[in-house]
Amino acid sequence: MPAKIRKIIVQTDEVRVEMGREVNPPVRKALAMAVIENPFAGRYVENLDELIAIGEELGGLLGERCVQALGIAPGQAESYGKAAIVGEGGELEHAAAILHPKLGAPLRLAVEKGAALVPSSKKIGGLGAAIDVPLGHKDAAYVRSHFDAMEARVADAPRANEILVAVVVTAGGRPLPRIGGLTTAEIQGQDGLR
Repeated sequence: MPAKIRKIIVQTDEVRVEMGREVNPPVRKALAMAVIENPFAGRYVENLDELIAIGEELGGLLGERCVQALGIAPGQAESYGKAAIVGEGGELEHAAAILHPKLGAPLRLAVEKGAALVPSSKKIGGLGAAIDVPLGHKDAAYVRSHFDAMEARVADAPRANEILVAVVVTAGGRPLPRIGGLTTAEIQGQDGLR
């Protein structure tokens, strides 16, 4: 059964100056969020396959929206992350069902490759609750310059019977990174780590 989506929100963020220094090229991030009906709100259900299928649907949809918002080719995406806020009528496992079993594969297709695990976070929250979507390089988890986050929040979501699902894709790492570690030029992209 497809997700019952109440709304989709897409936002972009572009950092051009940090600490008085020009960021060149600017660091660009895109956040795509879907506010969906939670089919299991208010009741315990053993089999969460419906939410797992919804996660698969949203991984591609939200990943593609992010790439489009950045105006880049999928292969130009550099980092990604995912998060969910479950309204008070649901449980944390509902977010896990959406985020973990199948959301990653279509997100990886949307950004071309994605050898690294997709960083994630989840929580229970009410209207206007915020969540930080953690970010990591899509092909190499050890690239420190891409450890970052972007806040996701929708003023009227999630309602008690909803789930807010968020995906972030970037076209670069943090502004002015300088803490060492594996660089993007050194990525092998084979094991998702280096």
